Order: sequence, then structure tokens, then C-alpha cells
Amino acid sequence: MLKITVLTLFPEMFAPLQESILKRAQETGLIHIKLVNFRDYATSKHKNVDDVPYGGGAGMLLKPEPIYAAIRDLPQVSAGRRVLLMSPQGEVFHQEKAKQWSTQEELVFICGHYEGFDERIRDLADEEASLGDYVLTGGELAAMVMIDAVARLIPGVLGEDASAEEDSHSSVLLEYPQYTRPADFEGQRVPDVLLSGHHAMIRRWRKKESLRRTFIRRPDLMSAMIFSGEDYPILEELLLEHPEIVVWREKWEHLCPKPKRRRRT
Repeated sequence: MLKITVLTLFPEMFAPLQESILKRAQETGLIHIKLVNFRDYATSKHKNVDDVPYGGGAGMLLKPEPIYAAIRDLPQVSAGRRVLLMSPQGEVFHQEKAKQWSTQEELVFICGHYEGFDERIRDLADEEASLGDYVLTGGELAAMVMIDAVARLIPGVLGEDASAEEDSHSSVLLEYPQYTRPADFEGQRVPDVLLSGHHAMIRRWRKKESLRRTFIRRPDLMSAMIFSGEDYPILEELLLEHPEIVVWREKWEHLCPKPKRRRRT
């Protein structure tokens, strides 16, 4: 079971985690989500968790004492606790990071708010994480996205583990197009190959469409792609259909099958 602890001033914001797939995952004991309001650890009369920054400046900063106290009050774990600080200065979150975190025993998310937090709070974190190059009003939304991405990688959460394995970004390639009934909707037909029942042809079509989408939509992922000899004919077909991808041909041209030598009689 993956334990997820969230330190936040607004635990009510995490209501969506009690719905759908994540709700079932918690009910079946695959994950456990605990919300901690670190205002409960403030010692002042008015439970203040923020103060003005030394040296002046706009906004208020989260004080270190309540968050330190909340972290120190967490039950001990045998191993594998990772403390994550939600911060626009952190490493941008990606699928590989979700995979890494899903192997931990416990993840602790620290959600900042207001203008920022006292620099000493950074010392509590094993790493800082960001959703992207923009600033949110707090770390709660970022934490929810990351929790969802990590939880769905826990075996059993999705019901069929293959669902997560075939997702976009799970293997660098974007996911291929998918269809369901009806086979013909307002003149838009499902590709015939998917109706053929020919599993080898379907696998080939899906690989080709994954490659096509990745080349066209996310060429920045190309640097991480590694091709096999089985990919060569598909890639050459795509090159004829999309001449602009010729700039990447050097990544697979070495896979071109060598002509067979004729035996001397």
C-alpha cells in the first residue's frame, strides 16, 4: 500500500481524491491518503502560519515552525518516505518521476500558499516538484495532479495494469488512436484494420500511429526514442507520408536490412 500524506492549509480542496478510481483504490487498501492541516501545529494565539518577509517585500511567507512540527509528528515508516515540496522552482513533473515515486512506501506533499515559504522549509524536502513553468496560487492543485498520476501506476488501481503501460509517455511514444462503437458515426468510420480481428496487423497499425503522433505532435520526444529492426519498415512508410521527418532518419537508417547474399552453385 502506498501511503500519501498531504500537508495543506486547505484539506477541503482534496475532495476530488474521494471520487472514482482513487476512491476505490482507497477502499480496497491499495493507497491511503491522509490530509494534515499544518495550521493545527501553529502555536500562536491566532494560529498564524505566515509572516512578513525579512528585508521587506510584497506578500507573506509561510513560517517554518508549523510545517516542521507537522513533519516531525508523522508516524515513523520502515523505509521509503519521500518528502516533496510543491514549488515553481522545482523539477518539472513527468511520467518517469511518477514511476519512481510509485515505488516508495510513503509520499509526503508539502503545499505552500501565499507569496512563498521560509527558505528553511526547503531543508525538509527530498526534492522540489513543479507542474510546469507557471505559478499557481498554492501547491494543492499540483499535488492532486501528481497524486493521481502516481496512484494509477500502483498495481490493481486501474483494474487492468496494461491500461497504465499503454498510456502516452509510459514508453516515450504517445498513445495510438482508439475507437469504440459505433463503427460508423456520422460518416466517420473506424479504421478497417481494427475490425479485422488480425492481431498482428492491429499491433503494427497501433505502433505506426503512435510513431506518427509522436513525430507530429511531440518531436521533442524524439531524442529519447530507440528503435528496433522491426520498426524500420514502419518508419520508412511514415517517411513517405510525412517527408518532414527525414531530419530524424539517422536514428533508424542503420537498421536497414542488409541484402541477402546469393549462394554460389
